[in-house]
Amino acid sequence: VQLQASGGGLVQAGGSLRLSCAALGGTFSRHAMGWFRQAPGKEREFVAAVSWSGGATHYADSVQGRFTISRDNAKNAVYLQMNSLKSEDAAVYYCAAPPQDATWYPPVQQRFHYWGQGTQVTVSS
Repeated sequence: VQLQASGGGLVQAGGSLRLSCAALGGTFSRHAMGWFRQAPGKEREFVAAVSWSGGATHYADSVQGRFTISRDNAKNAVYLQMNSLKSEDAAVYYCAAPPQDATWYPPVQQRFHYWGQGTQVTVSS
C-alpha cells in the first residue's frame, strides 16, 4: 500500500491543523493506520493510531486530548485533527500502516511497514 500525507503547514501556537493521508493500493480497510512525527534532532515518535474499523484509537500522552485520529474507509483516507498546537508539536508528520490484518497494538514503529513521505508542520509562537 502506498501512502501520501498532506495538510501540513505553518500555524500559530494555539491553532489547529488537519492532516490527511491517502492510501493507494492494498485493501485499506484491513490495515490499522498510524501517525508518527520527527522533530529536528530527535527520534521519530508515535503520535496516534486507529484500528482498521476506526473503533479503537490510541494516542501518545503528549497529544492526548488535543489530537484526534479518524479514518474514512470509503475514501481510503486517515486524518489527524490537531488542536491547541504547541511549539513542541512542530515536526515532520508521517502516516504509516502495518501489514494487512496485522496486530497494531502497542503501536511501536517496528509494526508499521508502510510509510508515507511526510508533511511538515511548523508552529509559530
